[in-house]
Amino acid sequence: GLLAKKVTTLDHLSNGRAILGLGAGWFEPEHTAFGIEFGSGWGDRLGWLDESVAALRKLLDGDRVTSPESSRYSLQDAVVLPHPVQKRLPILVGGGGERKTLRTVARYADIWNWVGLRDLDVMRAKHAVFEQRCDEVGRDPSEIERSAFFSPVIRDTEEEAMRFFRTQMESNHLGESVLGDDDIYVTTPERLAELMVSWKEIGVSNFIVEVAAPFDRETVERVATEIRPVVERA
Repeated sequence: GLLAKKVTTLDHLSNGRAILGLGAGWFEPEHTAFGIEFGSGWGDRLGWLDESVAALRKLLDGDRVTSPESSRYSLQDAVVLPHPVQKRLPILVGGGGERKTLRTVARYADIWNWVGLRDLDVMRAKHAVFEQRCDEVGRDPSEIERSAFFSPVIRDTEEEAMRFFRTQMESNHLGESVLGDDDIYVTTPERLAELMVSWKEIGVSNFIVEVAAPFDRETVERVATEIRPVVERA
Protein backbone atom coordinates (compact mmCIF):
# COMPACT_ATOMS: atom_id res chain seq x y z
CA GLY A 1 0.00 0.00 0.00
CA LEU A 2 2.76 2.45 0.92
CA LEU A 3 4.54 1.75 -2.37
CA ALA A 4 1.35 2.56 -4.29
CA LYS A 5 1.09 5.88 -2.41
CA LYS A 6 4.74 6.70 -3.14
CA VAL A 7 4.56 6.03 -6.88
CA THR A 8 1.29 7.99 -7.06
CA THR A 9 3.04 10.96 -5.44
CA LEU A 10 5.85 10.62 -7.99
CA ASP A 11 3.28 10.55 -10.78
CA HIS A 12 1.90 13.88 -9.59
CA LEU A 13 5.37 15.41 -9.16
CA SER A 14 6.37 14.30 -12.67
CA ASN A 15 3.07 15.32 -14.29
CA GLY A 16 2.13 11.78 -15.24
CA ARG A 17 5.49 10.25 -16.17
CA ALA A 18 5.98 7.68 -13.39
CA ILE A 19 6.61 4.00 -14.11
CA LEU A 20 6.60 1.43 -11.30
CA GLY A 21 9.30 -1.19 -11.85
CA LEU A 22 9.16 -4.45 -9.88
CA GLY A 23 11.10 -7.69 -9.65
CA ALA A 24 11.53 -10.62 -7.29
CA GLY A 25 14.96 -9.59 -5.96
CA TRP A 26 18.15 -11.64 -6.22
CA PHE A 27 20.96 -10.07 -4.14
CA GLU A 28 20.70 -11.58 -0.65
CA PRO A 29 23.27 -9.28 1.06
CA GLU A 30 21.14 -6.28 0.10
CA HIS A 31 18.06 -7.88 1.66
CA THR A 32 20.04 -8.63 4.82
CA ALA A 33 21.42 -5.08 5.03
CA PHE A 34 17.95 -3.53 4.90
CA GLY A 35 16.10 -6.14 6.96
CA ILE A 36 14.02 -7.46 4.05
CA GLU A 37 13.06 -11.14 4.12
CA PHE A 38 14.75 -13.06 1.31
CA GLY A 39 12.66 -16.21 1.49
CA SER A 40 13.84 -19.77 1.01
CA GLY A 41 14.32 -19.39 -2.73
CA TRP A 42 12.95 -18.06 -6.01
CA GLY A 43 9.60 -19.77 -5.44
CA ASP A 44 8.86 -17.70 -2.33
CA ARG A 45 9.89 -14.41 -3.87
CA LEU A 46 8.07 -14.97 -7.15
CA GLY A 47 4.91 -15.81 -5.24
CA TRP A 48 5.25 -12.61 -3.23
CA LEU A 49 5.87 -10.68 -6.43
CA ASP A 50 2.69 -12.00 -8.03
CA GLU A 51 0.61 -11.11 -4.96
CA SER A 52 2.10 -7.63 -4.70
CA VAL A 53 1.69 -6.79 -8.40
CA ALA A 54 -1.94 -7.94 -8.31
CA ALA A 55 -2.67 -5.67 -5.35
CA LEU A 56 -0.71 -2.73 -6.76
CA ARG A 57 -2.53 -2.93 -10.09
CA LYS A 58 -5.88 -2.63 -8.32
CA LEU A 59 -4.74 0.16 -6.01
CA LEU A 60 -3.28 2.20 -8.86
CA ASP A 61 -6.47 1.70 -10.86
CA GLY A 62 -8.48 3.27 -8.03
CA ASP A 63 -9.96 0.12 -6.50
CA ARG A 64 -10.31 -0.61 -2.80
CA VAL A 65 -8.26 -3.65 -1.83
CA THR A 66 -8.56 -6.12 1.03
CA SER A 67 -6.01 -8.92 1.11
CA PRO A 68 -7.26 -12.52 1.20
CA GLU A 69 -6.61 -14.40 4.45
CA SER A 70 -3.86 -16.49 2.89
CA SER A 71 -1.97 -13.46 1.57
CA ARG A 72 1.49 -12.37 2.68
CA TYR A 73 0.14 -8.82 2.78
CA SER A 74 -2.38 -7.18 5.13
CA LEU A 75 -4.43 -4.61 3.23
CA GLN A 76 -7.79 -3.72 4.78
CA ASP A 77 -10.09 -1.74 2.49
CA ALA A 78 -7.03 0.16 1.26
CA VAL A 79 -7.42 2.90 -1.33
CA VAL A 80 -5.02 5.39 -2.94
CA LEU A 81 -6.28 8.98 -3.01
CA PRO A 82 -5.72 11.11 -4.94
CA HIS A 83 -5.52 8.77 -7.90
CA PRO A 84 -2.44 8.80 -10.17
CA VAL A 85 -2.35 11.41 -12.92
CA GLN A 86 -2.17 8.65 -15.54
CA LYS A 87 -5.37 6.74 -16.16
CA ARG A 88 -3.28 3.56 -16.03
CA LEU A 89 0.06 4.07 -14.34
CA PRO A 90 2.46 1.62 -16.05
CA ILE A 91 3.83 -1.33 -14.09
CA LEU A 92 7.09 -2.78 -15.37
CA VAL A 93 7.92 -6.34 -14.32
CA GLY A 94 11.47 -7.58 -14.81
CA GLY A 95 12.51 -11.19 -15.29
CA GLY A 96 12.30 -14.10 -17.67
CA GLY A 97 11.15 -17.08 -15.61
CA GLU A 98 8.75 -18.99 -17.83
CA ARG A 99 6.64 -20.78 -15.21
CA LYS A 100 5.94 -17.87 -12.85
CA THR A 101 7.38 -14.49 -13.86
CA LEU A 102 5.96 -14.43 -17.39
CA ARG A 103 2.54 -15.41 -16.04
CA THR A 104 2.70 -12.41 -13.70
CA VAL A 105 3.74 -10.24 -16.64
CA ALA A 106 0.87 -11.50 -18.78
CA ARG A 107 -1.72 -10.91 -16.07
CA TYR A 108 -0.73 -7.50 -14.75
CA ALA A 109 2.22 -5.77 -16.43
CA ASP A 110 2.27 -2.91 -18.92
CA ILE A 111 5.98 -3.35 -19.66
CA TRP A 112 8.06 -6.53 -19.63
CA ASN A 113 11.78 -6.02 -19.09
CA TRP A 114 14.32 -8.75 -19.81
CA VAL A 115 17.97 -8.89 -20.77
CA GLY A 116 19.09 -8.20 -24.34
CA LEU A 117 20.93 -11.34 -25.47
CA ARG A 118 23.65 -12.07 -27.99
CA ASP A 119 21.96 -15.40 -28.69
CA LEU A 120 18.99 -14.27 -30.76
CA ASP A 121 17.50 -17.76 -30.96
CA VAL A 122 17.24 -17.93 -27.17
CA MET A 123 15.72 -14.47 -27.13
CA ARG A 124 13.15 -15.40 -29.79
CA ALA A 125 12.20 -18.51 -27.82
CA LYS A 126 11.70 -16.48 -24.63
CA HIS A 127 9.49 -13.99 -26.44
CA ALA A 128 7.46 -16.88 -27.87
CA VAL A 129 6.82 -18.13 -24.32
CA PHE A 130 5.80 -14.60 -23.32
CA GLU A 131 3.23 -14.57 -26.12
CA GLN A 132 2.01 -18.01 -25.06
CA ARG A 133 1.49 -16.83 -21.47
CA CYS A 134 -0.51 -13.87 -22.76
CA ASP A 135 -2.66 -16.21 -24.82
CA GLU A 136 -3.29 -18.39 -21.76
CA VAL A 137 -4.79 -15.47 -19.81
CA GLY A 138 -6.60 -13.99 -22.81
CA ARG A 139 -4.42 -10.93 -23.17
CA ASP A 140 -3.17 -9.39 -26.40
CA PRO A 141 0.67 -9.34 -26.24
CA SER A 142 0.66 -5.99 -28.05
CA GLU A 143 -0.82 -4.42 -24.89
CA ILE A 144 2.50 -5.05 -23.12
CA GLU A 145 5.57 -3.09 -24.16
CA ARG A 146 8.71 -5.22 -24.43
CA SER A 147 11.90 -3.81 -22.97
CA ALA A 148 15.53 -4.98 -23.00
CA PHE A 149 18.23 -3.90 -20.56
CA PHE A 150 21.97 -4.03 -21.08
CA SER A 151 25.19 -2.50 -19.78
CA PRO A 152 27.48 -1.25 -22.58
CA VAL A 153 30.92 0.27 -22.92
CA ILE A 154 31.22 1.87 -26.36
CA ARG A 155 34.41 3.00 -28.09
CA ASP A 156 35.72 3.17 -31.68
CA THR A 157 37.38 -0.22 -31.25
CA GLU A 158 36.79 -3.16 -28.95
CA GLU A 159 40.34 -2.76 -27.63
CA GLU A 160 39.62 0.82 -26.49
CA ALA A 161 36.33 -0.28 -24.96
CA MET A 162 38.08 -3.07 -23.07
CA ARG A 163 40.66 -0.68 -21.60
CA PHE A 164 37.92 1.51 -20.12
CA PHE A 165 35.94 -1.53 -19.00
CA ARG A 166 38.94 -2.80 -17.03
CA THR A 167 39.14 0.57 -15.27
CA GLN A 168 35.47 0.33 -14.35
CA MET A 169 35.84 -3.18 -12.99
CA GLU A 170 38.90 -2.26 -10.92
CA SER A 171 36.94 0.63 -9.37
CA ASN A 172 34.17 -1.79 -8.42
CA HIS A 173 36.57 -4.52 -7.21
CA LEU A 174 35.38 -6.86 -9.94
CA GLY A 175 37.31 -8.92 -12.45
CA GLU A 176 36.87 -9.52 -16.15
CA SER A 177 34.82 -12.63 -15.38
CA VAL A 178 31.70 -10.44 -15.49
CA LEU A 179 32.23 -10.22 -19.25
CA GLY A 180 30.39 -13.52 -19.34
CA ASP A 181 27.24 -11.86 -18.00
CA ASP A 182 24.45 -11.72 -20.56
CA ASP A 183 23.86 -7.98 -20.19
CA ILE A 184 27.43 -6.65 -20.60
CA TYR A 185 28.56 -5.41 -24.02
CA VAL A 186 32.10 -4.08 -24.49
CA THR A 187 32.03 -3.26 -28.16
CA THR A 188 31.72 -0.72 -30.97
CA PRO A 189 28.69 1.45 -31.82
CA GLU A 190 28.17 -0.45 -35.06
CA ARG A 191 28.04 -3.86 -33.40
CA LEU A 192 25.72 -2.73 -30.60
CA ALA A 193 23.39 -1.00 -33.06
CA GLU A 194 23.24 -4.20 -35.10
CA LEU A 195 22.22 -6.18 -32.02
CA MET A 196 19.62 -3.63 -30.93
CA VAL A 197 18.04 -3.68 -34.39
CA SER A 198 17.82 -7.47 -34.09
CA TRP A 199 16.12 -7.13 -30.70
CA LYS A 200 13.70 -4.64 -32.20
CA GLU A 201 12.83 -7.14 -34.94
CA ILE A 202 12.03 -9.70 -32.23
CA GLY A 203 9.59 -7.28 -30.62
CA VAL A 204 11.55 -5.03 -28.25
CA SER A 205 10.51 -1.37 -28.41
CA ASN A 206 12.14 0.05 -25.29
CA PHE A 207 15.78 -0.10 -24.20
CA ILE A 208 17.17 0.41 -20.69
CA VAL A 209 20.86 1.31 -20.71
CA GLU A 210 22.67 0.63 -17.45
CA VAL A 211 26.01 2.39 -16.95
CA ALA A 212 28.35 1.26 -14.19
CA ALA A 213 30.36 3.63 -12.01
CA PRO A 214 32.59 5.48 -12.68
CA PHE A 215 29.96 6.76 -15.06
CA ASP A 216 30.93 6.60 -18.69
CA ARG A 217 29.74 9.81 -20.31
CA GLU A 218 31.16 8.87 -23.71
CA THR A 219 29.08 5.69 -23.88
CA VAL A 220 25.90 7.52 -22.85
CA GLU A 221 26.42 10.23 -25.46
CA ARG A 222 27.26 7.79 -28.25
CA VAL A 223 24.25 5.58 -27.50
CA ALA A 224 22.08 8.70 -27.78
CA THR A 225 23.70 10.29 -30.84
CA GLU A 226 25.05 7.38 -32.90
CA ILE A 227 23.12 4.24 -31.96
CA ARG A 228 19.63 5.54 -31.23
CA PRO A 229 19.09 7.05 -34.72
CA VAL A 230 20.12 3.77 -36.37
CA VAL A 231 17.69 1.75 -34.24
CA GLU A 232 14.85 4.23 -34.74
CA ARG A 233 15.26 4.10 -38.53
CA ALA A 234 15.26 0.29 -38.63
